Amino acid sequence: MPPIDDTARQTGIRINPSILAADFVNMQTELARIATADFVHVDVMDNHFVPNLTFGPQMVERIQATSPVPLDVHLMITNPDRWAPGYAELGAASVTFHLEAAKEPVALARRLRDIGARAGVAVKPATPVEGLFDLLDDFDQILVMTVEPGFGGQSFMPETLPKLSRLADEARRRGSSVWLQVDGGIAESTIVQAAEAGADTFVAGSAVFGAGDPANAIAGLRATAREHHAH
Repeated sequence: MPPIDDTARQTGIRINPSILAADFVNMQTELARIATADFVHVDVMDNHFVPNLTFGPQMVERIQATSPVPLDVHLMITNPDRWAPGYAELGAASVTFHLEAAKEPVALARRLRDIGARAGVAVKPATPVEGLFDLLDDFDQILVMTVEPGFGGQSFMPETLPKLSRLADEARRRGSSVWLQVDGGIAESTIVQAAEAGADTFVAGSAVFGAGDPANAIAGLRATAREHHAH
């Protein structure tokens, strides 16, 4: 798999463009445009857990083969206990499943790690995070959705930020190195709020792929997040 960009290690801030905002007909070209990103965020939806259908394993395998940066796969699917390990086996650097959908989230996270992927868990806007406090060491990433999962282009939900702050505070208290990711409505203005609440990993769609110069957009988002990140 491609190495994780040294920028991610040096700054502790990661920008992961979402290919939901890319031109699917020219995917290889679109991936090349975000070569300066830390990861590419790949949303897998099954039209069951969420009311939308996107990619499956075959498409993710092709993205894995052509992407200049590692894959950050976000599974918005039912029964991730069965299907998530397959995405790790394809070579994805990070695989995130939804807490609401998993039957055995800790066992699944361990399986993903055993295969060689970072293990992530995601929560919808209405899902409390306190149940994750004792499980921080079991995950490499926690994704706090800042929109309802299922569609790109939604408006950022600032009411999700207090639980992000609680997660960040708890992670600091426990000395956890878990990454705190946000996904939904992230742009130059909203990334400030998310970074101040403690996020260090940011999924951005149209703010990157819709920019005339994606590399410049990525650099701008990274710099803004770094400036406002709550350490």
